[in-house]
Amino acid sequence: MTLVILAAGMGTRYGGLKQLDTISNKNEAIIDFSIYDAVKCGFKKVVFVVRQDFLETIKALYLPKLQNKIKVEFVCQEVTNIPEEFKNNNRVKPWGTAHALLTAKDVVKENFCVINADDFYGANAFLKMAEFLKKTDPSSSEYAMVGFKIQNTLSENGSVSRGECYLDSDNYLKRVIERTNISLVNNHIVYSENNQEKEIQKNSLVSMNFWGFTSTIFQEMDTLFYQFLKKNYQTEKEEFFLPSVVNHLLEIQKATVKVLETNSSWLGVTYKEDKSAVISKITELKKDGIYPESLWS
Repeated sequence: MTLVILAAGMGTRYGGLKQLDTISNKNEAIIDFSIYDAVKCGFKKVVFVVRQDFLETIKALYLPKLQNKIKVEFVCQEVTNIPEEFKNNNRVKPWGTAHALLTAKDVVKENFCVINADDFYGANAFLKMAEFLKKTDPSSSEYAMVGFKIQNTLSENGSVSRGECYLDSDNYLKRVIERTNISLVNNHIVYSENNQEKEIQKNSLVSMNFWGFTSTIFQEMDTLFYQFLKKNYQTEKEEFFLPSVVNHLLEIQKATVKVLETNSSWLGVTYKEDKSAVISKITELKKDGIYPESLWS
């Protein structure tokens, strides 16, 4: 199994490279805890999807500490690594999470999961995903997603966006709908839609971009990205998102997605102010023996 980490984001709201920001007294970032959990669950390779401008920085950080722990690969997501016919010199922003994953297609041939670099998912989430990937036929279009209860994914420092998941009676995903400006107001979780405030139930499952795929996903994504670019290559902000790809494959019945529910609480650094709460929780997890004092020593 391979772990693909999407780490090419620009950190606009955070104000810097949050994927490399340290959250422990041992100079560990959120990425470190994800890799540590993945290694414990039997993952044999990690692929970092990064930008060229900090490739050497992340190599210098992770190649030494992961030596003899897990195989490491790096690929770069650049706004320009698209077909020549769709080049747009005005475009600065990367093309989104699905494009980021697509850049890894030449180095990922086995069952894999994909995560965000700046999200802490917890050991239970990796355990459930590993169990799924180990028993999944590599030639199939049977995929999975770890679903988090929305009440476990909010930030105290501002609104967030989450993909609300709709499931059938067998816990298979029917669709994901992006909800924006989600926040806790008077003990109710609300989001904005068409300038109206709507409530979402606290136990509703949301996607935190923790997906499990076989390599069959890449052929589908290639086709969909080409179609996306034909329509959007002249835009400056439209993005090619993973949930959109999954939704499309579900609609045309070319894939199934098993939803693996976890009670783990998400930790993340959407805003700079989130960092202190993350540091506090990580310190607590180490104190409780969930993680060793130093992950890689």
